[in-house]
Amino acid sequence: MLFLGIETSCDDTSLALVEDGTRVVGMRTASQIEMHNLTGGVVPELAAREHVNSILPVLRDLCETSGVSLDCIDAIAVTRGPGLVSSLLVGDLVASTLAWLLDIPIIPVHHIGGHIYANWLERLDADIRFPLVILTASGGHNELVYMPRHLTFEHIGRTRDDAAGEAFDKVARILGLGYPGGPLISKSALSGNAVSIDLPRAWLPGTYDFSFSGLKSEVLRVVEKELRQSDSLSGQFVADMAASFQMAVIDVLVAKLFQAAREYNASEVHIAGGVSANVLYRETVERRGQELGFTVKFPVKNVYSTDNGAMIAALGYFLYRDHPQEYTMWRNVLPDPNLKLFESQ
Repeated sequence: MLFLGIETSCDDTSLALVEDGTRVVGMRTASQIEMHNLTGGVVPELAAREHVNSILPVLRDLCETSGVSLDCIDAIAVTRGPGLVSSLLVGDLVASTLAWLLDIPIIPVHHIGGHIYANWLERLDADIRFPLVILTASGGHNELVYMPRHLTFEHIGRTRDDAAGEAFDKVARILGLGYPGGPLISKSALSGNAVSIDLPRAWLPGTYDFSFSGLKSEVLRVVEKELRQSDSLSGQFVADMAASFQMAVIDVLVAKLFQAAREYNASEVHIAGGVSANVLYRETVERRGQELGFTVKFPVKNVYSTDNGAMIAALGYFLYRDHPQEYTMWRNVLPDPNLKLFESQ
Protein backbone atom coordinates (compact mmCIF):
# COMPACT_ATOMS: atom_id res chain seq x y z
CA MET A 1 0.00 0.00 0.00
CA LEU A 2 1.15 3.50 -0.79
CA PHE A 3 0.67 5.96 2.06
CA LEU A 4 0.92 9.73 2.02
CA GLY A 5 2.35 10.98 5.33
CA ILE A 6 1.76 14.57 6.47
CA GLU A 7 3.71 16.11 9.37
CA THR A 8 3.09 19.71 10.53
CA SER A 9 3.38 19.46 14.30
CA CYS A 10 5.93 22.26 14.73
CA ASP A 11 8.07 24.14 12.22
CA ASP A 12 8.64 21.72 9.33
CA THR A 13 6.08 21.09 6.58
CA SER A 14 6.99 17.55 5.55
CA LEU A 15 5.13 15.19 3.22
CA ALA A 16 6.24 11.73 2.08
CA LEU A 17 5.11 8.75 0.07
CA VAL A 18 5.93 5.43 1.72
CA GLU A 19 5.13 1.94 0.46
CA ASP A 20 4.21 -0.78 2.98
CA GLY A 21 5.56 1.20 5.91
CA THR A 22 9.22 0.88 4.99
CA ARG A 23 10.11 1.91 1.41
CA VAL A 24 10.34 5.66 0.98
CA VAL A 25 9.18 6.54 -2.52
CA GLY A 26 9.75 10.24 -2.01
CA MET A 27 9.81 12.98 0.62
CA ARG A 28 9.77 16.75 0.49
CA THR A 29 10.18 19.11 3.45
CA ALA A 30 9.87 22.89 3.70
CA SER A 31 12.04 24.07 6.57
CA GLN A 32 11.38 27.20 8.63
CA ILE A 33 14.81 27.29 10.30
CA GLU A 34 15.92 30.51 8.64
CA MET A 35 12.81 32.37 9.78
CA HIS A 36 12.86 31.07 13.36
CA ASN A 37 16.60 31.71 13.65
CA LEU A 38 15.73 35.42 13.58
CA THR A 39 13.58 35.05 16.71
CA GLY A 40 15.77 32.46 18.46
CA GLY A 41 13.00 29.87 18.51
CA VAL A 42 9.65 28.85 17.06
CA VAL A 43 6.87 31.45 17.07
CA PRO A 44 3.62 29.43 16.75
CA GLU A 45 1.68 32.00 14.73
CA LEU A 46 4.51 32.39 12.21
CA ALA A 47 4.95 28.63 11.99
CA ALA A 48 1.27 28.06 11.19
CA ARG A 49 1.31 30.77 8.53
CA GLU A 50 4.30 29.16 6.84
CA HIS A 51 2.57 25.77 6.87
CA VAL A 52 -0.40 27.33 5.07
CA ASN A 53 1.91 28.84 2.45
CA SER A 54 4.02 25.68 2.00
CA ILE A 55 1.86 22.58 2.25
CA LEU A 56 0.22 22.52 -1.19
CA PRO A 57 3.42 23.47 -3.09
CA VAL A 58 5.26 20.73 -1.13
CA LEU A 59 2.54 18.21 -2.07
CA ARG A 60 2.74 19.22 -5.72
CA ASP A 61 6.54 18.96 -5.72
CA LEU A 62 6.41 15.55 -4.02
CA CYS A 63 4.01 14.12 -6.61
CA GLU A 64 5.94 15.58 -9.55
CA THR A 65 9.39 14.41 -8.41
CA SER A 66 8.11 10.97 -7.39
CA GLY A 67 6.07 10.47 -10.55
CA VAL A 68 3.02 9.61 -8.45
CA SER A 69 -0.42 11.11 -8.98
CA LEU A 70 -2.87 11.61 -6.13
CA ASP A 71 -5.16 8.85 -7.37
CA CYS A 72 -2.35 6.32 -6.81
CA ILE A 73 -2.37 6.96 -3.04
CA ASP A 74 -4.13 4.25 -1.01
CA ALA A 75 -4.37 6.04 2.35
CA ILE A 76 -3.26 9.16 4.22
CA ALA A 77 -1.55 9.31 7.61
CA VAL A 78 -1.37 12.64 9.43
CA THR A 79 -0.03 13.85 12.75
CA ARG A 80 -2.88 14.57 15.12
CA GLY A 81 -0.67 15.53 18.09
CA PRO A 82 1.10 16.44 20.21
CA GLY A 83 2.44 19.73 18.88
CA LEU A 84 1.47 23.33 18.21
CA VAL A 85 -2.28 23.37 17.74
CA SER A 86 -2.27 25.94 14.94
CA SER A 87 0.42 24.02 13.03
CA LEU A 88 -1.33 20.68 13.53
CA LEU A 89 -4.58 22.17 12.27
CA VAL A 90 -3.07 22.95 8.86
CA GLY A 91 -1.92 19.39 8.25
CA ASP A 92 -5.10 17.85 9.64
CA LEU A 93 -7.37 19.99 7.46
CA VAL A 94 -5.42 19.26 4.30
CA ALA A 95 -5.29 15.52 5.10
CA SER A 96 -9.02 15.36 5.87
CA THR A 97 -9.89 17.22 2.67
CA LEU A 98 -7.67 15.03 0.50
CA ALA A 99 -9.03 11.84 2.06
CA TRP A 100 -12.59 13.00 1.41
CA LEU A 101 -11.86 14.01 -2.19
CA LEU A 102 -9.97 10.79 -2.98
CA ASP A 103 -12.35 8.59 -0.93
CA ILE A 104 -9.49 6.83 0.87
CA PRO A 105 -8.82 6.00 4.54
CA ILE A 106 -7.25 8.60 6.81
CA ILE A 107 -5.19 7.49 9.81
CA PRO A 108 -4.47 10.06 12.54
CA VAL A 109 -1.24 9.23 14.35
CA HIS A 110 0.83 10.23 17.35
CA HIS A 111 3.92 12.31 16.66
CA ILE A 112 6.19 10.44 19.10
CA GLY A 113 4.90 7.12 17.77
CA GLY A 114 5.99 8.37 14.37
CA HIS A 115 9.52 8.99 15.64
CA ILE A 116 9.60 5.44 16.98
CA TYR A 117 8.56 4.05 13.60
CA ALA A 118 11.23 6.09 11.80
CA ASN A 119 13.50 3.14 12.57
CA TRP A 120 11.44 0.98 10.19
CA LEU A 121 12.14 3.26 7.23
CA GLU A 122 14.38 1.64 4.61
CA ARG A 123 14.58 -1.54 6.70
CA LEU A 124 12.71 -4.83 6.52
CA ASP A 125 10.10 -5.29 9.22
CA ALA A 126 11.53 -8.76 9.83
CA ASP A 127 14.95 -7.25 10.62
CA ILE A 128 13.62 -5.67 13.83
CA ARG A 129 13.33 -7.99 16.81
CA PHE A 130 10.98 -7.41 19.72
CA PRO A 131 10.94 -6.58 22.57
CA LEU A 132 12.52 -3.16 22.18
CA VAL A 133 13.46 -0.31 24.45
CA ILE A 134 13.32 3.02 22.60
CA LEU A 135 14.46 6.48 23.67
CA THR A 136 13.00 9.35 21.67
CA ALA A 137 14.68 12.68 22.35
CA SER A 138 13.70 15.88 20.58
CA GLY A 139 13.00 19.55 21.13
CA GLY A 140 9.83 19.00 23.10
CA HIS A 141 9.96 15.42 24.32
CA ASN A 142 12.01 12.77 26.03
CA GLU A 143 10.20 9.44 26.09
CA LEU A 144 11.71 6.14 27.20
CA VAL A 145 9.40 3.41 25.94
CA TYR A 146 9.21 -0.38 26.21
CA MET A 147 7.70 -2.00 23.12
CA PRO A 148 7.01 -5.76 23.38
CA ARG A 149 5.29 -5.92 19.97
CA HIS A 150 3.98 -3.70 17.19
CA LEU A 151 1.84 -0.75 18.36
CA THR A 152 2.13 -1.64 22.05
CA PHE A 153 3.87 1.02 24.13
CA GLU A 154 4.70 1.18 27.83
CA HIS A 155 6.11 4.41 29.16
CA ILE A 156 9.19 3.84 31.25
CA GLY A 157 10.35 7.42 31.68
CA ARG A 158 9.84 10.94 30.40
CA THR A 159 11.17 14.45 30.85
CA ARG A 160 10.11 16.36 33.94
CA ASP A 161 11.03 19.76 32.53
CA ASP A 162 13.30 20.68 29.62
CA ALA A 163 13.66 17.94 27.02
CA ALA A 164 17.15 17.26 25.67
CA GLY A 165 16.56 19.05 22.38
CA GLU A 166 15.01 22.03 24.17
CA ALA A 167 18.07 22.21 26.44
CA PHE A 168 20.34 22.20 23.36
CA ASP A 169 18.37 25.13 21.91
CA LYS A 170 18.48 27.15 25.13
CA VAL A 171 22.18 26.54 25.75
CA ALA A 172 22.98 27.46 22.15
CA ARG A 173 21.15 30.74 22.70
CA ILE A 174 23.10 31.35 25.93
CA LEU A 175 26.36 30.78 24.04
CA GLY A 176 25.28 33.00 21.15
CA LEU A 177 25.37 30.17 18.61
CA GLY A 178 21.90 30.58 17.12
CA TYR A 179 19.02 28.22 16.30
CA PRO A 180 18.51 25.27 16.10
CA GLY A 181 20.87 24.44 18.94
CA GLY A 182 21.55 20.75 18.33
CA PRO A 183 23.71 20.88 15.19
CA LEU A 184 25.35 24.18 16.23
CA ILE A 185 26.46 22.86 19.62
CA SER A 186 27.63 19.61 18.05
CA LYS A 187 29.76 21.55 15.54
CA SER A 188 31.22 23.85 18.18
CA ALA A 189 31.99 20.91 20.47
CA LEU A 190 34.34 19.40 17.88
CA SER A 191 37.08 21.83 18.97
CA GLY A 192 36.20 21.73 22.67
CA ASN A 193 37.27 19.72 25.70
CA ALA A 194 34.33 17.77 27.15
CA VAL A 195 35.92 17.47 30.62
CA SER A 196 37.11 21.07 30.91
CA ILE A 197 33.97 22.36 32.65
CA ASP A 198 32.36 20.39 35.46
CA LEU A 199 28.62 20.27 34.84
CA PRO A 200 25.94 18.39 36.85
CA ARG A 201 24.04 15.25 35.81
CA ALA A 202 20.46 14.92 37.08
CA TRP A 203 20.28 11.15 37.64
CA LEU A 204 16.91 11.17 39.49
CA PRO A 205 17.68 7.88 41.30
CA GLY A 206 14.96 5.25 41.29
CA THR A 207 13.30 6.53 38.11
CA TYR A 208 13.87 6.53 34.37
CA ASP A 209 12.77 10.17 34.13
CA PHE A 210 14.92 12.98 32.77
CA SER A 211 15.59 16.56 33.85
CA PHE A 212 17.83 19.04 32.05
CA SER A 213 16.66 22.38 33.47
CA GLY A 214 19.28 22.29 36.23
CA LEU A 215 22.02 21.60 33.70
CA LYS A 216 20.86 24.54 31.57
CA SER A 217 20.80 26.80 34.64
CA GLU A 218 24.35 25.78 35.58
CA VAL A 219 25.55 26.58 32.06
CA LEU A 220 23.99 30.03 32.40
CA ARG A 221 25.65 30.55 35.81
CA VAL A 222 29.11 29.60 34.48
CA VAL A 223 28.67 31.78 31.38
CA GLU A 224 27.60 34.78 33.47
CA LYS A 225 30.63 34.27 35.72
CA GLU A 226 32.90 34.16 32.67
CA LEU A 227 31.35 37.38 31.35
CA ARG A 228 31.98 39.14 34.68
CA GLN A 229 35.66 38.25 34.38
CA SER A 230 35.95 39.20 30.72
CA ASP A 231 33.78 41.28 28.44
CA SER A 232 33.06 38.49 25.96
CA LEU A 233 33.15 34.73 25.57
CA SER A 234 36.23 33.41 23.83
CA GLY A 235 35.82 30.92 21.00
CA GLN A 236 37.61 28.28 23.06
CA PHE A 237 35.36 28.83 26.07
CA VAL A 238 32.27 28.43 23.88
CA ALA A 239 33.69 25.23 22.36
CA ASP A 240 34.60 23.81 25.77
CA MET A 241 31.17 24.63 27.17
CA ALA A 242 29.44 23.12 24.14
CA ALA A 243 31.48 19.91 24.48
CA SER A 244 30.96 19.69 28.25
CA PHE A 245 27.23 20.33 27.98
CA GLN A 246 26.81 17.83 25.14
CA MET A 247 28.58 15.13 27.13
CA ALA A 248 26.50 15.85 30.25
CA VAL A 249 23.30 15.27 28.26
CA ILE A 250 24.60 12.16 26.49
CA ASP A 251 25.86 10.58 29.74
CA VAL A 252 22.36 10.64 31.24
CA LEU A 253 20.54 9.56 28.08
CA VAL A 254 22.81 6.58 27.47
CA ALA A 255 22.97 5.42 31.08
CA LYS A 256 19.18 5.37 31.52
CA LEU A 257 18.60 3.81 28.11
CA PHE A 258 20.77 0.77 28.79
CA GLN A 259 19.69 0.45 32.40
CA ALA A 260 16.13 0.09 31.10
CA ALA A 261 17.23 -2.28 28.33
CA ARG A 262 18.81 -4.63 30.86
CA GLU A 263 15.84 -4.49 33.24
CA TYR A 264 13.31 -5.17 30.46
CA ASN A 265 15.43 -7.83 28.72
CA ALA A 266 15.25 -6.00 25.41
CA SER A 267 16.36 -7.72 22.23
CA GLU A 268 17.19 -4.38 20.63
CA VAL A 269 17.82 -0.81 21.73
CA HIS A 270 16.54 2.03 19.53
CA ILE A 271 17.06 5.79 19.60
CA ALA A 272 14.95 8.25 17.64
CA GLY A 273 13.95 11.90 17.50
CA GLY A 274 16.00 14.94 16.52
CA VAL A 275 18.73 14.34 19.10
CA SER A 276 19.43 10.93 17.53
CA ALA A 277 21.06 12.81 14.64
CA ASN A 278 23.86 13.85 17.02
CA VAL A 279 27.00 11.98 15.90
CA LEU A 280 28.58 11.64 19.35
CA TYR A 281 25.31 10.40 20.82
CA ARG A 282 24.99 7.72 18.12
CA GLU A 283 28.62 6.64 18.53
CA THR A 284 28.26 6.46 22.31
CA VAL A 285 25.07 4.39 22.09
CA GLU A 286 26.65 2.02 19.55
CA ARG A 287 29.79 1.57 21.64
CA ARG A 288 27.82 0.94 24.84
CA GLY A 289 25.52 -1.46 22.99
CA GLN A 290 28.50 -3.49 21.76
CA GLU A 291 29.93 -3.64 25.28
CA LEU A 292 26.63 -4.93 26.70
CA GLY A 293 25.66 -7.17 23.77
CA PHE A 294 22.64 -5.19 22.51
CA THR A 295 21.72 -4.59 18.88
CA VAL A 296 21.38 -0.84 18.40
CA LYS A 297 19.28 0.87 15.73
CA PHE A 298 18.64 4.49 14.85
CA PRO A 299 17.18 6.17 11.74
CA VAL A 300 19.22 5.27 8.65
CA LYS A 301 19.25 8.93 7.51
CA ASN A 302 19.40 12.11 9.56
CA VAL A 303 16.29 13.41 7.78
CA TYR A 304 14.34 10.56 9.41
CA SER A 305 15.55 11.64 12.87
CA THR A 306 14.02 15.10 12.65
CA ASP A 307 10.31 15.69 12.08
CA ASN A 308 9.33 14.18 8.73
CA GLY A 309 6.36 12.89 6.78
CA ALA A 310 7.89 9.47 6.13
CA MET A 311 7.78 8.43 9.79
CA ILE A 312 4.10 9.43 9.94
CA ALA A 313 3.34 7.33 6.86
CA ALA A 314 5.24 4.37 8.35
CA LEU A 315 3.24 4.39 11.57
CA GLY A 316 0.01 4.93 9.66
CA TYR A 317 0.70 1.85 7.55
CA PHE A 318 1.21 -0.44 10.55
CA LEU A 319 -1.90 0.92 12.25
CA TYR A 320 -3.94 0.23 9.14
CA ARG A 321 -2.33 -3.17 8.57
CA ASP A 322 -3.13 -4.39 12.09
CA HIS A 323 -6.49 -2.61 12.58
CA PRO A 324 -8.06 -2.14 9.11
CA GLN A 325 -11.59 -2.30 10.50
CA GLU A 326 -10.99 0.99 12.36
CA TYR A 327 -10.25 2.99 9.23
CA THR A 328 -12.99 2.01 6.80
CA MET A 329 -14.82 5.34 6.96
CA TRP A 330 -13.66 8.89 6.33
CA ARG A 331 -13.30 11.11 9.36
CA ASN A 332 -12.50 14.74 10.01
CA VAL A 333 -9.26 14.75 12.00
CA LEU A 334 -9.14 17.35 14.76
CA PRO A 335 -5.76 18.27 16.29
CA ASP A 336 -4.96 17.42 19.89
CA PRO A 337 -1.84 19.33 21.05
CA ASN A 338 -1.68 17.24 24.24
CA LEU A 339 -2.36 13.83 22.69
CA LYS A 340 -1.08 11.01 24.86
CA LEU A 341 0.75 8.01 23.52
CA PHE A 342 -1.21 6.04 22.30
CA GLU A 343 -4.62 7.69 21.78
CA SER A 344 -4.24 8.66 18.13
CA GLN A 345 -6.95 6.48 16.55
